[in-house]
Amino acid sequence: MLITTKIKLMLEQEHHEKLLETMKRYNAACTFISQFAFEQSEYNRIKLQKLVYYDVRDKFQLSSQMAILAVRKVADAYTADKAKKKKEYKKPKGKKNVEKTISFRETGAMSYDARTLSFTGLELASILTLDGRIKVPMGISPYHQGVMQGKNIRGQAELVWHDCIFYLLLVVERPANEPYEPIDAIGVDLGIKNIAADSMGESHSGDAVNAVRHRNAKLRAKLQAKGTKSAKRLLARRRHKEARFSRDVNHCISKHMVEKAKRHRSLLALEDLTGIRERITVRKAQRRNQHAWAFAQLRSYIEYKAWIAGVPVVLVDPRNTSRECPQCGHIAKENRKTRDWFRCQACEYAAPADNVAALNIRSRALVSVPNVGVAI
Repeated sequence: MLITTKIKLMLEQEHHEKLLETMKRYNAACTFISQFAFEQSEYNRIKLQKLVYYDVRDKFQLSSQMAILAVRKVADAYTADKAKKKKEYKKPKGKKNVEKTISFRETGAMSYDARTLSFTGLELASILTLDGRIKVPMGISPYHQGVMQGKNIRGQAELVWHDCIFYLLLVVERPANEPYEPIDAIGVDLGIKNIAADSMGESHSGDAVNAVRHRNAKLRAKLQAKGTKSAKRLLARRRHKEARFSRDVNHCISKHMVEKAKRHRSLLALEDLTGIRERITVRKAQRRNQHAWAFAQLRSYIEYKAWIAGVPVVLVDPRNTSRECPQCGHIAKENRKTRDWFRCQACEYAAPADNVAALNIRSRALVSVPNVGVAI
C-alpha cells in the first residue's frame, strides 16, 4: 500500500530563501505554461513539452528537469479538471472575457523526482534549487522512522510551504497484511454527537471536539471584531489548531476500531456516506457542526489502517439504519423520537440510538458478506 508521509525540513535562513525563490519561480513557470496550453488547446504532456520547453528555460532560468516537471504539473492539472479541458467559452454580451486558464499560487506545491531530490539515509535531503543543490536536515520523528525505515520512496515527492515552514510529502510503499477470514462483524455508526458508536455497545463521544470547535468559533469572532495587528497574528497562529485536534481524535478512534476488529477477528462495517451533506438538512444552529463533521476523514483513516492490518472493511447502505428495529425489523420515524434514544413502536425494544444504528449496519454487512461464519 502507498501512503503519504509529511516530513518537516529544518532550514537555515539562507536555504529557506533559496528554496522559496525556487518555488515562486517554478509556479510562475507553471502559470505561463498553463496560459500557453489553453491558448493552443494543447494538453498532451509530450506535445506541450516540445512547444514550451526552451521558452520556459530561457524565461524562468529553470533547470532542465524542473522545466519538465512544471510541464507535467500543468498537464496533470488539466487532465484532472476535465471541465476546463478543451472547453469553449462564449463571451457574454456586454461583459469582458473571463480568464479561464488554470493559474497556480506562487507558493503552490512543487514537484520533485529522483533527479532533483535525493536522500542521505533519514537525516539529509539533497534538494535542487535555482542556485544548485542544498543539503537540508529532515525532522524525522520515531513515527517517521518506523514508516520509512527500509522502505522505498515511490515516484515523485511534493515540496509544500505551510505557515512559513517547508515540508516534503513523500510517498512510501508500506506492505499490507493478508486479509483474514472474519468470523463476525462490527458495525460502526459515525455521527456528530457521538463520533463513532459500534455494535458492541461502545461509543466515542464528540463532546470534546464540539466544545473545542465552539470555543474556537467564539475566539475567532472576538479576534476578528477586534481587528488589531496582534489579533490578526494570533488568528494566523491558531488557524490550523482545530484541524490538528480533529485529526488526532480521528487517528485515535480509527486505530482503536481497527485493533478491536482484529482482536475479535471481525470485519468492520461502515455506512457509505458519499454525498451525505447534500442529502440531509439540519437546523441553522447546527450547520457549523455539520460542515465541520470530518466523517470522510475518519472513514479514510479506518480504511487505510484496516488495509495495513489486514482487517476487511465493508460499506453498506445507510438508509433507515437509525429508524429500523434490530429485533423485529420495524421501520418508522416514530421509533426515534429523540436524538439519543431508540424505542420500537412495534416490539418495545429500547436502546441508545447510535448503537442501534451500528447493530443495523452490522446486520446489513453480514447479509452482503454471506461467507462470514457468525458466532451468535
